[in-house]
Amino acid sequence: MGDLFIWLISFFILIALLVLLVYQLMCLADLEFDYINPYDSSSRINKVVLPEYVLQGFLCLFYLLTGHWAMSLLCAPYLYYNVRLYTRKEHLVDVTEIFNLLHWEKKQRLFKLAYLVVLLFFAIFWMIWSALEDVEE
Repeated sequence: MGDLFIWLISFFILIALLVLLVYQLMCLADLEFDYINPYDSSSRINKVVLPEYVLQGFLCLFYLLTGHWAMSLLCAPYLYYNVRLYTRKEHLVDVTEIFNLLHWEKKQRLFKLAYLVVLLFFAIFWMIWSALEDVEE
């Protein structure tokens, strides 16, 4: 039963990460269609970037501490990319360069979104697997 609880927690963390990324993509789309000005868009995105990084780091550490090594290894490249962006101070969206980098910012977040969807499918698979194991016992 404990393993099922671990997978439920990771499922909700992954859903929260997906919501944060979709919010960022919506802000970029609003900027692209000129519904919002660059300052508001970049400030809204910058408010959720750090919580996204912290939540993803916590998820990777959570998998590591609970003994799910494969999922932790699957989270490692995403964590490495976020840490690399943070240490180079490239994690925040610049107001003056947002129109020049709009395509790249959207592409970056779409790759992150696809990566998280794959992790979500793995988490759902293992959640169902552990629930079926609990029923058999």
